[in-house]
Amino acid sequence: MVARTEAYVAVQPESRTLFKGKAITDTAQIGDLVVPSVGIGTISWSSNNFFNIENDDLQELVTEAYDNNAAFFDTAERYGSHTKTALGMGYGETERMTRKFLLEARESLGERPVSPVVASKFTPLPWRTTVESVVEACEQSRKNLGVEQIDLYQIHMPDIVKPFRFLGTDKANDEIYWDGLAECYHRGLVKNVGVCNYGPTLVARCQEALAKRGVPLASNQIAYSLLGRHNGAQETVDKCSELGVKVLAYYPYAMGLLTGKYSAEALELSDIASDTSLRKFKKSGLEMKDLERYAKGDGSIVPAGGISPLIVTMASIAESRGKTVSQVALNYIMSKGAIPIPGCRTASQLKDNLGATGWRLTDTEVAMLELEADKLGFGFDGAGFKRTSEKFVGYGIEKWSLD
Repeated sequence: MVARTEAYVAVQPESRTLFKGKAITDTAQIGDLVVPSVGIGTISWSSNNFFNIENDDLQELVTEAYDNNAAFFDTAERYGSHTKTALGMGYGETERMTRKFLLEARESLGERPVSPVVASKFTPLPWRTTVESVVEACEQSRKNLGVEQIDLYQIHMPDIVKPFRFLGTDKANDEIYWDGLAECYHRGLVKNVGVCNYGPTLVARCQEALAKRGVPLASNQIAYSLLGRHNGAQETVDKCSELGVKVLAYYPYAMGLLTGKYSAEALELSDIASDTSLRKFKKSGLEMKDLERYAKGDGSIVPAGGISPLIVTMASIAESRGKTVSQVALNYIMSKGAIPIPGCRTASQLKDNLGATGWRLTDTEVAMLELEADKLGFGFDGAGFKRTSEKFVGYGIEKWSLD
């Protein structure tokens, strides 16, 4: 395994980082890792070949990230190509994609001064009830990724998948999973450990339990954005800051709403049923219906006009800084001390995401954005079957809360 050489340096808020010709130097700390301040989410990655791992767009993305010291990937054992995942065959595939594309980037460009950082996740399942089940899953992820140690190994969510709850068999195995993380750490299988979708109470309990085993809790990944500070999200960010646990933020764009592409104006200019520019983002009909409701309003939960007032304020700040609306959305999260993990499938998306680095919103700009977001009177809870605090798990819906 190639030894890590830290080459990142801190930047001042108003400096600029170029995509071409300069390595990304705007960084954050997760445990003992130094990572780019914007990560790369892989949940939407898919191979173009059912039998082999092939995707030229993803290879270009990974190569560009590797070449610019921006290679911080967040994946999970349960992520895989869309068709395979639907058939229950996707486990481990995105981890293997990450390995393959990084290997090809390294062979093409040679070693870089900063090694890529890859985070993965353990999925709580009803038949995983022992410490060894966590270790076995970690070993498999380690093989999928082709590494001696996983940089950051996370529990994907609280232990909520209980298909036989109606029989009274719903005892949570969270503490067992924490012992499993500690075991992985002490066996040298992982460098850092984290959790996902834990609220203030659970994250504090987890940190305390791990500390008794001599293991620091490095991170907690939750749904968090300018539109997603309700339902305990902001309280969780605050508690994690107090505990020294880094927050990683998924859904930083609120499934695209905070990029402006689903604004009322954009939707008016397109026929959703036929416009491939919107359909290519692989949103389902149910997801598009919910996103349109957020964008335009429904006169009930979402007032008429939807998120337009917030997008106008974001666009004004973006214009004054020579940035995009989406870059303002990511920088807001960075300005709150968290690391956004936007889904990313192309080099052009990566370029736009990295435009959020090398500068910070002022306190006044943050306050303006939060004021407009609060005035909307609603928050983002997800779209279609993709929700911020629940999962469709085959037999039904299971929920968690950030409390």
